[in-house]
Amino acid sequence: MSVKLTFVSPSDGAGISRSCSFAGFSTVQSRKLAKSLSRSSVRSKMSVKPAKMYPSLQRGTVIWDPRPQQVKKIFEALKKGLNEYLQVHQAELDYLSGRHKDTKRNSRLAFYYDLDKQIRSVERYIRKLEFHISKVEELYETYCIQCRLRDGASNMKHAFSLSPSTKASRESLVELYKNLQECTEDMCLIEGALEVHLGEFHLKMKGLVGYARLCPGDQYEVFVRLGRQKWKLKGKIESDDSQMWDEEEKIFIPNLYEKFEIKVTELRGLTTILVGVVTCDSLDFFTTRRQVIIVDITELGTIKLQLEVIWKCSLGTSCASLPTTPPLVPEP
Repeated sequence: MSVKLTFVSPSDGAGISRSCSFAGFSTVQSRKLAKSLSRSSVRSKMSVKPAKMYPSLQRGTVIWDPRPQQVKKIFEALKKGLNEYLQVHQAELDYLSGRHKDTKRNSRLAFYYDLDKQIRSVERYIRKLEFHISKVEELYETYCIQCRLRDGASNMKHAFSLSPSTKASRESLVELYKNLQECTEDMCLIEGALEVHLGEFHLKMKGLVGYARLCPGDQYEVFVRLGRQKWKLKGKIESDDSQMWDEEEKIFIPNLYEKFEIKVTELRGLTTILVGVVTCDSLDFFTTRRQVIIVDITELGTIKLQLEVIWKCSLGTSCASLPTTPPLVPEP
């Protein structure tokens, strides 16, 4: 699978540039935000969750900077992935239901009840998943409403600022500024609530591909980052061209803004040589399929990194992964 890459030249700095994101809530700011939530009809409908549940909302300075276009891309990718989950479970239910009808006439009683139990289990998964999808759609619909209100308030504020200054216009400007701030804060809160439903990315290291560039005895360090989440692993090329890595798997919690940032460094004794730094988008990772991605670490593609990515969707705020499809009952 190919992914969208952005190369970072080593001359631009060996480190990975940070992406802009929420820095988070402080305790005082959380109390102020809780008070403002009680004044808004939109916020009263939303459940206020601790900041630690949102990857974008961490300690630091709050940056009220919603990004509707990015949220739209993530929402569409997430909805597509959730619908794939729904189709898989629905197909499994249809298959089990067909077997259930055939088994009802000629089969052992125990086998019939086991099959019936599996059907009920899949039906529960489907109901939970349908509710999960409706929750995500409701959040995004509310987000779009707040976005339109924010745009309207911004346009009116601009129009009033160009008109002659009077007492009424100044009062209107103050009220419009207040409404603009409230809509912006509501959008940011909805973005945080939407992040809870993004699930998990399970990454598995498959190794480096470099052909003539990789020699026995070479040692490499791979650094993968998604926002504040980091994964550093070291590997060595063995004499039989196999690769040994000190860590092979890592779970990342996706968020709305951050892209995967990958840095590969060659270790030579006490010195290190930067091989390349790239960033790749995670929009295509929201799928039920197990994917093996090949990332070009250098612009010429002389060294590539292979990663296996599995997306597990979450159900509700507990972030519990959807159970895998129940095993089929063998014929008696």
